[in-house]
Formats: sequence, C-alpha cells, structure tokens
Amino acid sequence: MRVLKDLFDRNRDWAGKIKAEDPEFFARLSEQQHPEYLWIGCADSRVPANQILDLLPGQIFVHRNIANLVVHTDLNCLAVIQFAVEVLKIRHIIVCGHYGCSGIRAAMDNREHGLIDNWLRNIKDVYRYHEAQINALPGAQARFDRLCELNVVEQVANVCHTSIVQNAWKAGQELAVHGWIYAIDDGILQDLNVCVTCPDEISQIHRLT
Repeated sequence: MRVLKDLFDRNRDWAGKIKAEDPEFFARLSEQQHPEYLWIGCADSRVPANQILDLLPGQIFVHRNIANLVVHTDLNCLAVIQFAVEVLKIRHIIVCGHYGCSGIRAAMDNREHGLIDNWLRNIKDVYRYHEAQINALPGAQARFDRLCELNVVEQVANVCHTSIVQNAWKAGQELAVHGWIYAIDDGILQDLNVCVTCPDEISQIHRLT
C-alpha cells in the first residue's frame, strides 16, 4: 500500500525496453529539453499530450488542469507560460480541450460540488458569454459539445491577453497560440480554426502598449 511496487516494476520494464531499443535515449534526454510546443490541456487521464501527438519526451512542454483553463490569477499556469515562452522559446502554444470533459459537464449543472465550484465559475462565465448561441442548439449533447469548444476559444484569448505573450510578440519572437479539441471516442484532434500570432488579432481593450 505504501510503496506501489507494481508501478515501480512497470517503470523498470519501460526503461529497460527503451534502453534496449535505443541505448543512448536517456543520455540524450538528460542533456536539455528543446520543445517547440507548450500544451495546455485537461487533467483528464485519457488525454495525454505525448501519446496523442506521438511525440517523445522532451518534444512538448505540458501544463494540465481541470478543463484546460487559463485563469489570470493562476500563478501556476502563468509561470508555466512564462518559462515556456521566455526560457524555452517555444514557438507554439496549444490549448487543447476535449469532448466529454467532466469539468465542463459539472459547470453546466446547478449542483454544488465543493471547492471546485470556484474553478468551475470560470467555465460558467464562458457559458454566460455565449448563452444565446449555446441554448439555441438542439439537444443537451450539442450544447455540451459546443461549450467544450467555446471554452477552448476563450482560453486561447486568455493566453493572448497575458503580458508574457504580448511582450514576446513585441520583442519579435515568433509565437502562435492555437485552439484544438480532442475526441476521446476516436482519438482524433480537431483544429478549431483559432490561431493568434500577433496583438493585432486580439481585441483592442486587451492590447498592452
């Protein structure tokens, strides 16, 4: 119970397989990470960034939380973005949500869930911004799916509104912020056609001079 021996055994088996296939893999990996991508995704265990994109460790920098939110008071998320942009010099920030998100579903009901209600409030605000559009859709599933998509769009905007990203653009750093969504039932990613590459593409009120 205290040691979780099975997981340590699985780790040794995994490391052994990797070294058998590529003896220098861990030596190369330990030298330095040079990812081009920052992935801001949901903490859902069914949505692992590396496996979905078929990328090796070291190729993508990852931040995950419930419902892939970018909240301007979340110092954890902001610190990850700053490190990725200013230190790792990543070129792409990908905000990736997924259909069937439990956080989105919880935000859509009116039940009390405890401490997490403070976090879900951010999703409820997204619903409020787009309430007429969402409520016009036929059926609960369509409304649920659309809120999953719109939440991604709003979080892309939140990334772009940070001083971190805007200062990078002002310094001439190539940086694109993308909005994607993932379908767990077939494993396919979908581009939501949201890609921001400069301050001119965000609302005037959020541009920092």
